[in-house]
Amino acid sequence: MHRTSLGLVAIIAIPGLFFGLIFSMLLLLAPAKPAAATCGPAVSVVIDDDAKVEGYTEEQLKNAAAIMGAGKAQDLSVNGQMISVMVSLGESGLRVLDTGDGAGPDSRGLFQQRDNGAWGSYADRMDPTISATNFIKALKGVAGWERLEPTLAGNKVQRNADPYHYQKYWPEAVKLVQALSNSKFSLQGSDCAIPGQSGAGDDYPWKNSPTWLQVGANSASTSPLGMYYRECVDFALWRVNQQMGSTGAPFKFLNGSFRPDGQGLGSALTWKAGWDAKGWDSGNTPRVGAVVWYAPGAGGADPNFGHVAVVKEVKDNGTYVEEGYNGNPAPADHSYYTRTVANAVPSAFLYLPTQEEKK
Repeated sequence: MHRTSLGLVAIIAIPGLFFGLIFSMLLLLAPAKPAAATCGPAVSVVIDDDAKVEGYTEEQLKNAAAIMGAGKAQDLSVNGQMISVMVSLGESGLRVLDTGDGAGPDSRGLFQQRDNGAWGSYADRMDPTISATNFIKALKGVAGWERLEPTLAGNKVQRNADPYHYQKYWPEAVKLVQALSNSKFSLQGSDCAIPGQSGAGDDYPWKNSPTWLQVGANSASTSPLGMYYRECVDFALWRVNQQMGSTGAPFKFLNGSFRPDGQGLGSALTWKAGWDAKGWDSGNTPRVGAVVWYAPGAGGADPNFGHVAVVKEVKDNGTYVEEGYNGNPAPADHSYYTRTVANAVPSAFLYLPTQEEKK
């Protein structure tokens, strides 16, 4: 990793303000909110014709795909995805039900989750992605769940009277997951969209726009995201928008409106504080699509402003591949780069909703 290659990566556009004001952003933080509270409308899943499965409606397939997407966001194995789909089949027939049953009249959603505080709000239980995420978290909390019969693993989470209730749904769950895994489906939406589905390579829309160095800071224009073109922060915020289903103007996440407290998202220096103010999680485990945050001086980043990038790939040997802009020395600065980095080098990984650190 270049120790001096990140010297200019963190400059952003804050018209009329000096860099001293950037540092003051750290002092004004709103209380953190749980990630689920920032979620917008339910995710819309677009499935191509190859993914059609006989006997299932488009609604059911979309819900199965949303469950799988939530599992992938949490590094859940295919077997775990099958268990999750199996349980939803057994509880709701892969439908978001707004009714319960005799045993649980307050049960709602794909997994018939109870109104007992363990499964979030009514809106959470009725949201396919959030309810699946909460089920998967509970499944992964079951000791040795991978070694249990699928129906027993599901029962450990749902705690229904018959531990073998889900057994008859297993073959269909296998069929659905295999069919969707072998076909193309995309998940689109707002804050609850599944992370990690960003574009391939250098798809930054403004790669040919002039940098502030080329035209001067006083006359440089900013991207539609509110940051100087071809800076690390502009590329990273483009990826955040893209992964949340916002791929064109008006973009959902902007430098000036990202934080709920009215502060700008700021330079790379303040991104961790921005994440905290937003109520989004951070941690030390790389996840595909997560923002990589380098504090000033960490890993060769600029000693005053740090650096941000995006996790492109996670490897099994304790490294990951990051992608970004303005991470190389001149004349290759302000352009797209990738490099392999040890997991322990960055200061933190900033997660998008449903992309929390594995416990």
